[in-house]
Amino acid sequence: MNQLSNGFTLFLSLLVEAIPFLLLGVLLSSLLLFFVDERKLAEKLPKNPLLGAFVGSLVGFLFPVCECGNVPVARRLIMQGAPTPVAIGFLLAAPTINPIVIWATWTAFRDQPEIVVLRVILSLLIATIIGFVFSFQKDLKPIVQPALARYLKYNPPQQFARKDTSKETSEKQQGVTSTLLQPGTYILGGKSGGTIPMDSVNVGVNVAQSPKAIRAQKWQQVIDNTIQEFRELGAVLILGSAIAAAIQVLAPRSLILSLGSGPITSIVTMLILATVVSICSTVDSFFALSFASTFTTGSLLAFLVFGPMIDLKGIGLMLSIFKPRAVFYLFALAAQLTFLFTLYINLHLL
Repeated sequence: MNQLSNGFTLFLSLLVEAIPFLLLGVLLSSLLLFFVDERKLAEKLPKNPLLGAFVGSLVGFLFPVCECGNVPVARRLIMQGAPTPVAIGFLLAAPTINPIVIWATWTAFRDQPEIVVLRVILSLLIATIIGFVFSFQKDLKPIVQPALARYLKYNPPQQFARKDTSKETSEKQQGVTSTLLQPGTYILGGKSGGTIPMDSVNVGVNVAQSPKAIRAQKWQQVIDNTIQEFRELGAVLILGSAIAAAIQVLAPRSLILSLGSGPITSIVTMLILATVVSICSTVDSFFALSFASTFTTGSLLAFLVFGPMIDLKGIGLMLSIFKPRAVFYLFALAAQLTFLFTLYINLHLL
């Protein structure tokens, strides 16, 4: 009975600390999702592979989304003509390199500021390296899903830059929406390059509507998207908090100490846990905090860096963009780099 009470107390404490950050994260994600034009952003991104991967990793500051929201944004960046290193860098780093997650990490590890700094540095470094590696794949069509490959074939990004402005003006006057993806939408597939709205919400705005009606429609979409993301991610948060509490209470203390104290076993354990638990990056620092007294610093960083990049939930979402082979490469590269960097931290730095 005492164990059950302790587990429930830990479970509630994790939820109370994490929910405000989750709510703030999904709200900002929804706002930016509908009001930031990725096409204009893609046109200004650097073409140099290494610099592009680094800048793409930093774009998370403009799109504070977790690993549930980064995949649709990365997909739209690819379709708007963003260089591959930029899209990959954003895909891997955005869930960590954003102000909400950094703030949450600082709140959880205020007594260990080195974890906050190292989490940002390692996330940037790993995402930049992997983005640069993928820059050697000049043509994305062989590694993306068929629907996205067809879209890229029939709607090459360079066509958008050469689009006749008089034709565009004519279309606007007639109330015709562009074939370009609007913020908040993703591809339907097929040769027409048509789009369907995220979460089946019609976010394409009819320009014939009055400005007041358009604003009201967008705000309604923001509210709907926020509620849906909070409901879905809240369920994952509850499950993750329950798993963390159960491990702390039910697992033998000797087992936790033996796994957590080894420089290698602790990292491997936390990499596996990060993949399986699939907790949102906005609140995963509170999950990791519950292991801070028994696990090495490198292993905590492995959880905080690798989890937002690759977990079971993220793998499922990435398969909406890439073929399984490409997702496996992303998983393997991220796991190897995370292991090597955090092992070095365990053995030489902390």
